[in-house]
Amino acid sequence: MDNIIQVNELTKTYESGFQALKGVSLSIRRGEIFALLGPNGAGKTTLISIVCGLVNASSGSVLIDGHDNVRDYRKARSKIGLVPQELTNNMFDSVWSTLKLSRGLFGKPRNDALLEQILRELSLWDKRNDRIMDLSGGMKRRVLIAKALSHEPDVLFLDEPTAGVDVELRRDMWNTVRRLQQRGVTIILTTHYIEEAEEMADRIGVISQGELILIEGKDKLMQQLGTKQLSIQLQSPLEILPESLRSDALALSADGYALVYTFDAQCEQTGIAELLKKLDQAGIEVKDLHSSQSSLEDIFVNLVHERRDAKRAGGAQ
Repeated sequence: MDNIIQVNELTKTYESGFQALKGVSLSIRRGEIFALLGPNGAGKTTLISIVCGLVNASSGSVLIDGHDNVRDYRKARSKIGLVPQELTNNMFDSVWSTLKLSRGLFGKPRNDALLEQILRELSLWDKRNDRIMDLSGGMKRRVLIAKALSHEPDVLFLDEPTAGVDVELRRDMWNTVRRLQQRGVTIILTTHYIEEAEEMADRIGVISQGELILIEGKDKLMQQLGTKQLSIQLQSPLEILPESLRSDALALSADGYALVYTFDAQCEQTGIAELLKKLDQAGIEVKDLHSSQSSLEDIFVNLVHERRDAKRAGGAQ
């Protein structure tokens, strides 16, 4: 699969001396959904803004479908649709006129059928003649997405696309993103809602303190880094764990009716067989077993904390 976006050694240092990006390199494959995760201030929006041509990089280069976004910015920018975090519409215009203007700014010929299709997919068709200032916050965000799609971009950037919208609208937007991917549009999204990345993304990148610390396929990432827990339901409650069972990996629930065993799913020897043998030897009767895997949120938090701890340890030396 060829790359539609190529970011090479991108850095950004502001006049204050703050370094927002530190040598970020990234390849986005054509037609994929790529989720960029990171805490506040990690550099997500700065990275997207540079790729979209809204902010100048201090060094490095960006290619959009082979076009340099500085030297050949018109062709590069025409390939991109951007849905920013902030609501940046002209509040006195109607929804319909906003889309027509946005399409015209990219030199695209009039195509009312396409604009109608976009508005219907985003449940905005009935609001097409309303002024944007009269719409709800969720509807205004839908208008931003419609604007970004009006010139038929090959790449769509979604910067916190569902911030402040209700659950139903969030699901609608997820469905819209999937339809766009089926039509061949490449999607890059930043989000604080980790379930969005878990639900939709093909690959996930984690950025922290201006550095890209991980890029991996979602399924492979969860397989490699995810821990599993085995919940063992007991026939009779325990007040304390027997000495033979005490370990950091095993915990007793508050009511005493369950044991929770945490293990690495990648290890050949998980220790489960040995644990069940010890339970039998201790005369503890098992009622039921249930396993669960760590979520993407657990993995993300662990990665960011590990990076912060490593930086602190390095600074202390």
